[in-house]
Order: sequence, then C-alpha cells, then structure tokens
Amino acid sequence: MSETRSTVNSGQVVAEFGAAFAKKDFVSARRLLHDDLTFRGPIDTFHRADDYIASIKNLAAIMKGIKEERTIAEGQEIAVFYILDTQIAAAPVADWYTVRDGKIASIRTYFDARPFAPPAGKPGH
Repeated sequence: MSETRSTVNSGQVVAEFGAAFAKKDFVSARRLLHDDLTFRGPIDTFHRADDYIASIKNLAAIMKGIKEERTIAEGQEIAVFYILDTQIAAAPVADWYTVRDGKIASIRTYFDARPFAPPAGKPGH
C-alpha cells in the first residue's frame, strides 16, 4: 500500500510542478523543489533549486506551450514525456523526476539541444 501511496503522492507533486511551470507560476513551482535540487540536462547542470528556477524563467520567455504526452510512475520515480513548444522549435522532451519527502529532489532532462544551440561560427559554438 505504501508503494501505491508513494506513487500517487510523487505523481501529484510532479503534476503540480508541471502545471505551475506551464502557467509560468515560478513561486508555486519553487515550493515543490528541495533546496538542494540536482538538475542535469543537455545544456545545464544545477545543484540548487534557485539556480534551476532562474534557468526555467529564461526558458519561459520563449515558451509558447506544453503538450503532455505520457507520464510513467514507479514509486518516487516519475517520467514525463511532452512537447515543449518554443519560438525556436517544438521539442520532444523527457523529464525524469525523483521525489523525496513530498518534494522534487532531482530532475534529469533529455531532449535534442541542437535547435537551441548557436549556429556554427557564432559566439558560444
């Protein structure tokens, strides 16, 4: 029974985080993260929730919407697959969340970062 309850609670935490992000409600999103959140993705790595929130605020400036495709939950591990529609590209994304004590402790994000990289020959490339 605790496994099912853990899955439901963890899934609810991740769903609430996703809804807050989609609405660009960063105060609510931040409340669902452990202070020592670990984030790893193809572009950035963070070890503090506030650094991660600052990064997704920048992303939100170019975001047009999110279309969730599928969520898979196993205990405190939740995987969310969605299309992140931005001014640059509509990117398929997979986020792998670990929830601990009712808050998100880690996020690993997987997506093709090429559309978001500077063109060859430009600064930063």
